[in-house]
Amino acid sequence: MAAGSRGCRPWGSLLGLLGLVSAAAAAWDLTSLHCHFGSFCECDFQPDFQGLECDLAQHLAGQHLARALVVKALKAFVQDPAPTKPLVLSLHGWTGTGKSYVSSLLAHYLFRGGLRSPHVHHFSPVIHFPHNSHMERYKKDLKSWVQGNLTACSRSLFLFDEMDKLAPGLMEVLLPFLGSSWVVFGTNYRKAIFIFISNTGGEQINQVALEAWRSRRDREEIRLQELEPIISQAVLDNPHHGFWRSGIVEEHLLDVLVPFLPLQRHHVRHCVLNELAQLGLEPREEVVQAVLDSTTFFPEEEQLFSSNGCKTVASRIAFFL
Repeated sequence: MAAGSRGCRPWGSLLGLLGLVSAAAAAWDLTSLHCHFGSFCECDFQPDFQGLECDLAQHLAGQHLARALVVKALKAFVQDPAPTKPLVLSLHGWTGTGKSYVSSLLAHYLFRGGLRSPHVHHFSPVIHFPHNSHMERYKKDLKSWVQGNLTACSRSLFLFDEMDKLAPGLMEVLLPFLGSSWVVFGTNYRKAIFIFISNTGGEQINQVALEAWRSRRDREEIRLQELEPIISQAVLDNPHHGFWRSGIVEEHLLDVLVPFLPLQRHHVRHCVLNELAQLGLEPREEVVQAVLDSTTFFPEEEQLFSSNGCKTVASRIAFFL
């Protein structure tokens, strides 16, 4: 392992890791900018691609496209000494397929402080933008927050969760920061990373995966070119999505649409075994089988895909131990 690498170490339970996402989001307060104009925060950007690739390979079940796309985009962006625009990723897929898990891994392997780094900013519509009537205030605060923190550290990561629950219009304040200008409001923002997460497009992705299975195509044969147009259309057709009628989409500022495929029974088994290992427990077939038996699969006829991916694996394991 390379010197200084954070490696592919045990994280504790997946439930604990995803809990950090919620904790980080809840800790964010628009009214107290800890990295604001005139202040200085030392950037703790220290990418560890070896560790990231190892963790993705070991723990991200059934997502060949997401794994390849994310690593390729990140490497190209970080290794470019003078990127012309920020890296903008949009993660799409059914619940429990690994979108939040991947965003957590990126924070961990890009910043020394992980999700607790002052340069990792996680936004949740329910926590930070709950009232549509306050939209103008949210726009002003969000713009100030992004501008202020990019002034303090150009290598910042901004995570926007549940985009399908975000009122359209708010994200338009990010337009100046996502394009290819050299500076915005005196701030160099071209080394920032923006990640948007949503379930939108999940049904369409599931349908492609189902048709591939029915035609006996291996799921690893599914390509981005098959999924990208239908994901884009799903976003355009969803009036509740934060990118609905958005200039961000119209001006093609999303660098990569990252699809997450639905998880089959053997993928859920993989998640259960991973969780048991992370808990320091020996694999017990009766526990694995109990979790699988308690998981709902769809469609009704084929019983092929987990209805909630691996999202409830940790809690189900605790129940059956």
